[in-house]
Amino acid sequence: MKKLIECVPNFSEGRDMSVIKQITEQIESVEGIKLLDVDPGFATNRTVVTFVGTPDDVIEAAFRAVKKASELIDMSKHKGEHPRFGATDVCPLVPVSNITMEETVEFARKLAKRIGEELNISVYCYENAAFTEKRKNLAYCRSGEYEGLKDKLSKPEWKPDFGPAKFNVKSGATAVGARDFLIAVNYNLNTTSTRRANAIAFDVREKGRPKREGNSVTGKIVKDEKGNEINIPGTLKSTKAIGWFIEEYGIAQVSMNITNITVTPLHVAFDEVCKKASERGIRVSGTEIVGLVPLKTLTEAGKYFLRKQKRSVGVEDSELIKIAIKSMGLDDLKPFNPEEKIIEYLISDKTKNKLIDLTCTNFANLTASEAPAPGGGSISAYMGALGAALGTMVANLSSHKAGWDERWEEFSIWAEKGQQLKSELLYLVDEDTNSFNKIMESFGLPKSNEGEITARKQAIQEATKYATLIPFRVMETSFKAFEICKEMVEKGNPNSVTDGGVGALALRSAIIGAYLNVKINASGLSDKDFVNDIIAKGQKIENQAIAIESEILKIVNSKISK
Repeated sequence: MKKLIECVPNFSEGRDMSVIKQITEQIESVEGIKLLDVDPGFATNRTVVTFVGTPDDVIEAAFRAVKKASELIDMSKHKGEHPRFGATDVCPLVPVSNITMEETVEFARKLAKRIGEELNISVYCYENAAFTEKRKNLAYCRSGEYEGLKDKLSKPEWKPDFGPAKFNVKSGATAVGARDFLIAVNYNLNTTSTRRANAIAFDVREKGRPKREGNSVTGKIVKDEKGNEINIPGTLKSTKAIGWFIEEYGIAQVSMNITNITVTPLHVAFDEVCKKASERGIRVSGTEIVGLVPLKTLTEAGKYFLRKQKRSVGVEDSELIKIAIKSMGLDDLKPFNPEEKIIEYLISDKTKNKLIDLTCTNFANLTASEAPAPGGGSISAYMGALGAALGTMVANLSSHKAGWDERWEEFSIWAEKGQQLKSELLYLVDEDTNSFNKIMESFGLPKSNEGEITARKQAIQEATKYATLIPFRVMETSFKAFEICKEMVEKGNPNSVTDGGVGALALRSAIIGAYLNVKINASGLSDKDFVNDIIAKGQKIENQAIAIESEILKIVNSKISK
C-alpha cells in the first residue's frame, strides 16, 4: 500500500500570481504529485499551497518549490499582515495514509537538512519534528519575524537546526515541521440562534469559556493574579470552535477545527457536539466537511457507528464510508461525494488499468490471452484474496447469526483481520504483474558501453529481487489467513463450515503457487545468501500450509458427515 503525506508550504507572496504560478509549476513538475489547492491572500501577502504524494516525491517537490521561492521572493521588500520570517515561511508535512508520525518526522528533517545545506537557508524544525521542546511552538521559532532575524541568528541559543547561522537577506529563514492532519468541519443545528451555537462551541472547544462570577453569562470575568482571563476548559482536546449563522442555509452552525485527529477523531467530536446540543434542546441535523479528509477519518467513523449498533466492522471501505455519511449527516446540505472529498480517492490514478478492477470474465479472458501477464503470481495472489474473503464471510455471517448476539464482537474482530489480509492480497495481484513489467523494462535498458551494461545488470538484479519478494509476501499474507478459516470452521456459523474449508483450499493453492514464482524468480539472482534464505523460508511456509489445510479439512468433513 502506498505511503502518502501531505505538504502545506506557506510562501511569502500573495499578490503576484506569476510568482505563485512559477512556484506551483515546480511542485507539479514532480511525477506522482497531486496539487490540491493554491490559496493566495492579498492582505497577508502570503499563499498557502497544498499537495500530496509519496514521501520521496513530496520531499523533492517541496525542495524545488523552496528553491524557486528563494530565487523569486525578496524578503527585504516584503510587507504583509501575517507573521513571517522567510520566503518559504513554513513547510509542514502531514501523514495521510500508511505512514506514522515518526516516519513523517524523519522525512521532515531530511527536507530541512537539504534546504539548509543546498540552499544556505537557516531552518528551524517545529511541531513533532522539533529537536527541543521550545521549538515545537511555531510562534516561538518565528519570534521577531524577518526584521529580528539578523540579531536572533547572532545568539547561540538561536542556532538553526540546519543551515547556516547567518542572516540570508533575501530568503530569511524557514520552519519545517511535521504535524497531524487538520480537519475543518461545521455542525448544522436546527436553530437560527448564533448565541446558542456559540454556547455549544464553548462547551466543547479545548479553550472552553471564560470563568465568570455568579451568572455564567453576564457575570464578571474572573482573572488570575497576572490579569489573565481564567477559562473553564471544554470537553474536546485539540479543537477550536465558534458558533455562527449561515445565510445561505438559513441555520446556525458550530464551526470547528480539529487540530489533531488522533487525539479527537471526527466521530468523537460529532457525538460530543450532539450531546452538548441536546442538553440545550437543540439537535445536530448534519455535518459539513470543509476541504478534504484522509480515508481513515471516515472508515474509523464507520467502524465507530457500526460498533455502537453491535454490528461487524469487518466490511468493505465503501460500506464503512456509507455508514459514516449517514451517521453524521454528511449529505445533509448537499451531496457528499467520497471521490471528491477523500484525499486517497482524489489523487488515485484512475487512468491506470488495474487487474482487480476487471470483471471476473475479463480477468479470466486476459489471463487466457497471449499476454504474458497476469500470470501465475497474480493468480496465486487472487486465490489468496478469495481464501481470505471466504473466511471473512463466515465471520460476518457468524456475527449476524440470530441467537449469537452476545458474540458479535468476537466475530467482528476476525472479520476485520480478514478484510485487511484480503485488501493486501488484492494489492499484490497487480503488484506481481507490476514487478514482472519492471523486469521487462530493465532488460530494455541500453547496453552500448561498459557503464550502461553495468547499470543494466544492476537494474535487472534489483527488479528480479523485487519480483521474488512480491510472491513471498503473497505466501506470508495468505498463511496468516489460515488462522481465520480454522477459527471459523471450528467456532463459526455451522451452516457455513464448507465455505471456511474452501477458503483453506484456496489459501493452500495460493501459497504453493506463489512459492513456484519465488523459486523461478530467485533462480536469476546472483545474491546467493538472499536466495538460500528466501527459498528456505518459503519451503517452511509451504509445508506448514499443507499441514494446516489438512487439519482444517478434517474438521470440515467431520462436521458435514454428521
